[in-house]
Amino acid sequence: MASSKSVNKSVLLLCGDFMEDWEAYGVSVDAVCPGKKTGDICPTVVQQGSVYQTYSESRGHNFVLNATFDDIEADKYDGLLIPGGRAAEYQAMDKSVQELVNSFSKSGKPIAAICHGQLILAAADILRGRKCTAYPTLKPVLISAGAHWIEADTLAKCTADGNLITGATYNAHPEYIRHFIKALGGTITGSNKKILFLCGDYMEDYEVVVPFQALQAIDCNVDAVCPKKGAGDICATAVHDFEGDQTYSEKPGHLFKLTATYEGLDASSYDALVIPGGRAPEYLALDETVLKLVKEFMEARKPVASICHGQQILSAAGVLKGKKCTAYPAVKLNVVLAGATWLEPDPISRCYTDENLVTGAAWPAHPDFISQLMSLLNIHVSF
Repeated sequence: MASSKSVNKSVLLLCGDFMEDWEAYGVSVDAVCPGKKTGDICPTVVQQGSVYQTYSESRGHNFVLNATFDDIEADKYDGLLIPGGRAAEYQAMDKSVQELVNSFSKSGKPIAAICHGQLILAAADILRGRKCTAYPTLKPVLISAGAHWIEADTLAKCTADGNLITGATYNAHPEYIRHFIKALGGTITGSNKKILFLCGDYMEDYEVVVPFQALQAIDCNVDAVCPKKGAGDICATAVHDFEGDQTYSEKPGHLFKLTATYEGLDASSYDALVIPGGRAPEYLALDETVLKLVKEFMEARKPVASICHGQQILSAAGVLKGKKCTAYPAVKLNVVLAGATWLEPDPISRCYTDENLVTGAAWPAHPDFISQLMSLLNIHVSF
């Protein structure tokens, strides 16, 4: 979890090819995969409900590992996170993975698994007598493994039993992350802020969901709105990635459900505004009501956090003059012509704060992006 203070906990994220995209979400972590090393890629998948009897699946982001599986020493970590997706099906049969999970279990350190990740817990034989939920189709195998099955009455179901935290799907992430922070001994202060997300079709998948759920996890009240749409409506997202071409690639992302209605919105009731990137900002920047909304936040000097192409909206709103700002490199022209001082995003994970404005270049900047916004909101996660 991003924090406005230094995180002194070390967490291991157990990755694998075709793990679920949104579930590749860590705290301050080392991300590893059996048979792979630092810098290698794990492809992820986008899984979501469909009109068929099971969920649909498509290619997601490329997730870069930052540690080598064979080099890790389990006793140096404070907790273990296991994403879901199809990776868990084959990793459950890997003896080295089972041994890793057992070492965390015997030490009593927090273990959190979500969706299909509980297959690994079952294979490691650590579920006997433990309360556990998961994606509903795992019920028979988890009961056979001796778990006390907790029915996932919604896909946002989450269960905590001592050091064991389990969630049904990525919809459970806010509560799932909150339980994990608590299990690590974390304390959240200054939360309960009200934050608005400005959404649109084909915003970047990670750039809306990661900060949205991260802020929910620390007990903020978060609303997502889109012009001409209402609460419960859907925005399509896009998966943008860097795959060796001259520009980013694009693939279909998850369908993101809005939580509030744009028309009649009372912006003054919110403490901060977040603007995801992707392709949505290009057309949202033409909407005068959007520009008015952004100006209202900036003039009130409330925190505004914008990432990637979101700065196209800030440029069109005329709020960047005299500001220091970064963005996705292709948006540099918009930023400079709007009168801002351009800050080079080198590396692409760089993020900057200038008074009430936080800007980031792309989704690899999320740790700093969320942390810097939390700092402006005076929210702290301490251990």
